[in-house]
Formats: sequence, C-alpha cells, structure tokens
Amino acid sequence: MTKVVVVGSINMDLVVHTQQFPRMGETLFGEQFATHPGGKGANQAVAAQRLGASVSMVGCIGNDEFGQTLKAGLMAEGIDTRWLKTSPDTATGVALITLCLGDNAIVVVPGANMQLSPSDISAAEPAFIDADVILAQLEIPLDTVLAAAKLAQKHGKPFFLNPAPAQALPAELLALCTLLTPNEFELLEALGESGADWKTVLAKHAAVMTKGSDGAWFNQGGQLQHQAGFKVDLVDSTGAGDTFNGALATFWQLGISEATKRASAAGALSVTRAGAQGGMPTLAELEQFLKKQS
Repeated sequence: MTKVVVVGSINMDLVVHTQQFPRMGETLFGEQFATHPGGKGANQAVAAQRLGASVSMVGCIGNDEFGQTLKAGLMAEGIDTRWLKTSPDTATGVALITLCLGDNAIVVVPGANMQLSPSDISAAEPAFIDADVILAQLEIPLDTVLAAAKLAQKHGKPFFLNPAPAQALPAELLALCTLLTPNEFELLEALGESGADWKTVLAKHAAVMTKGSDGAWFNQGGQLQHQAGFKVDLVDSTGAGDTFNGALATFWQLGISEATKRASAAGALSVTRAGAQGGMPTLAELEQFLKKQS
C-alpha cells in the first residue's frame, strides 16, 4: 500500500448550476445549489485514499461549521487528519463554483488555507518520514510548499507538485520537485515559458502534463510519450485534475507509464458523476473500467 502525504488546501465548494455563465453585471437564475467538500489538497487526498493509498493530510481549516464538516468527511474516508491544523480566527476556505453544461468557472477564497505555515510542515515530519510520496499544490502559501519540498528532500522522498493555480515558480522550488503535474497553461507559467511551445518545454523537464479529454503527455527519458484519453459521458469536470493527481501518486511505484494510464482512467471516471469528490472512483471501479477498455 502506497503511503501518500498530501500538503494542501481544504475548502467547502459552494456550487450553483446554470444554463449559461453570467456576463459582467448580469444576474441569472440558477437551477440548483449544493455544497460539496473540496480544495485541491483534500480532493487529491480523497482520490488517493479511494484508490488504495494510505493518506495523511496536512492542511488548515477554520474553527467553524464548514471546517468541522470537512474534517469529519476526511476521517470518514479513512484519511489521517492528525496533521490538520485549526485556525482560531480565520474562516475555512471556500470555492464558489458555477457549473454550466459540464464546464465550470471557479473563484476561491483561501481563508484558513493561508494560515498553513512552514512550522506546521515541521510538526508533520513523522508523516513525511513514513511516506512513499509527498504531493502538494499552490492553494497554500508558497513558503509552506517550499518547506514541504525541503522536508521531502531531507528524507529522500519523491515530491510531486501540482502547480495550480498557475504561477511562475522560483528556481529553488523547481529544483526540489521530483515531478510536476500541470496542465498545458500551468506548465508554461510555472517554468516562466509563457508563449513557448509546450512540447519543447515538456521535453526538458520531469513532468506529466494533462490535456483534458486528450489524455496526458509525459517525459520519459527525454522522449515525449502520450497517454490517450478515455471516452466517457461528461457530467461534471470539477475534480478531474485532482483525481488524476491523487491517482498518479498512488500508482507511481508502478512506473510513469502505467501510473499515467491509471491516473488518466481515474480522471475520466471522475467526470461521470457530480461533485469534485463525489465523482472520484474506488480502486474496484477503476480496475473494472480498465478491464472493459482492454
């Protein structure tokens, strides 16, 4: 069983369904509203746990109803929440999500996620020592991500960084990353190559790049390899990238090619159901899906 430590955000997703996205200054009637657990960190943790990993979550919630609900949800999945910090005076992060015909537009209010500090990473060192893979994203302070990368290096652990939301990354952090897991836009932004040809950039870096329904591309020994996407009926794409990341970390020990194949399949399965975490498949569901594809 792969042991994964996820360092990242925990949000409550506030989701509204509409038939069109509102224009500037426009008010629309929505069709339905729901709340779902989210945040890239928590989503990736749940994805990995459901696919058979043993997951520890390092993050920060507020001392409020959303925070307690989210923590209880992680515990119900079997995720170790010992390293989950509670901020006494900052609200739990939220994501305001508008869904329209399977696509989405998202505004994130980080809240307590921005209270996760390098000292919290140091406190979670026992989890790092026991881990097989460390997985992080960019919805927490960058100095905290850097602290996690340094601690992973200290203990010889692979450090995966999903560079989302997209931003240019300092050379010090890039040098500590075992693997980047961006989409095309995030790849170019993270490496300061905006406007460049993504294939040229990818060929020079250790990365697995997702391209939606087109699957994923990855660098294997300097050669670009393509994992084709899996055809499914789209319901909600919100958690596809996070499912991919959780799966990639879970199956990494099988090698980059097989891990990318399984991650692509898991990501495809996730869009067939509603909710970022609600659509994430179990290991049994993934294996059944792959069997049908062969």
